[in-house]
Amino acid sequence: MTPSAMATIVADRALAVVRAPEIPDPVALANVLAKSGIRVVELTFTTPRVLDHLLAATTSEAVLGVGTVLTADQARSAVDAGAKFLVTPGIRACVAKVASDSGIPVIMGALTPTEVLVALDLGAAAVKIFPASAFGPAYFKDLRGPFPDVALIPSGGVNAGNAADFLARGAVAVSAGTDVVPPQAVLSGRWSEITSRAASFVKSLN
Repeated sequence: MTPSAMATIVADRALAVVRAPEIPDPVALANVLAKSGIRVVELTFTTPRVLDHLLAATTSEAVLGVGTVLTADQARSAVDAGAKFLVTPGIRACVAKVASDSGIPVIMGALTPTEVLVALDLGAAAVKIFPASAFGPAYFKDLRGPFPDVALIPSGGVNAGNAADFLARGAVAVSAGTDVVPPQAVLSGRWSEITSRAASFVKSLN
């Protein structure tokens, strides 16, 4: 992720993670999220034709990246399609290398303190704690002890009801997933619903 993108995540204290069987209008989706206060959007390789959606959405107001990156080939293709950052669900040295070689940062998935250390050794710009719901917000206070300066971002099970607690316990930002962008709402193009959900999520962070 570029420095401005990381700064945007920290400023917004959130990024949106989109998982859907299809994205009929990726530009509209990205713009709705950006205008609602979540300006960084992570599309994922679990969505068919994700790179086509990424290419289309580069005209939007959002800062776009690609997640669920598992292989070096996926990483290279995402970079070629215009991804400004990469996200992995776990430790992936091959993805970290592509990100480093391409000059874009990676947010690497981890859960245990040992995995956090490995992610940092591989050059992660931030560490995504996944699945965050497994241990809850209190776990972030525990991680802050040995890792006071690491950018930790919870993912998985984060919603408007617990996002502020994750932030209060030490997360620098939270991942807004299906609580903000339900797959069926994306598929049906229900932009007013997503706008409302995003606005409520952003409001819950304060």
